[in-house]
Amino acid sequence: MRILGIDPGSLITGFGIIDVDGPRYAHVHSGHIKVDGEALPEKLGVIFEAVRALVIEWQPQQVAIERVFMARNADSALKLGQARGAAICGAISQVPTIAEYSPREVKLAVVGKGSATKDQIQHMVRVLLKLTANPQPDQADALAIAICHSHMSQTLAKIPGARAARGGRFR
Repeated sequence: MRILGIDPGSLITGFGIIDVDGPRYAHVHSGHIKVDGEALPEKLGVIFEAVRALVIEWQPQQVAIERVFMARNADSALKLGQARGAAICGAISQVPTIAEYSPREVKLAVVGKGSATKDQIQHMVRVLLKLTANPQPDQADALAIAICHSHMSQTLAKIPGARAARGGRFR
């Protein structure tokens, strides 16, 4: 199964693509979308088109994206939500199932600690995907989202009735 993980951002949107075969992961491709432009609509268009192109080129069967969280700045959270929406719209025409995970869920699934640091996420992603170096932070987050989705999908598949009652995890 091929999974595209997306770490949305209004300035940099990270992406990571992995192939999953049971308990084994393989890094396929990762990077980030550098969003240039002055106006927010331009930036959202860049995210939409780039994610759409990724989905068409790499053909993931599933997509996972980070949920918006409210930090200190409401304006930043709104921009993040809009970037997230642009990424979802870029993927949804090709991949009808998009899973959503909170940052805490991703950290817990990949590092084993919901308050893990960026360095810990980068390290675990490098180890799990057998990379030669730590990926850039936005790439590591996106790859971690894809790994988290793989964990959750495999776990839910083993629990009778869990696919029907997955608590809004998938749309």
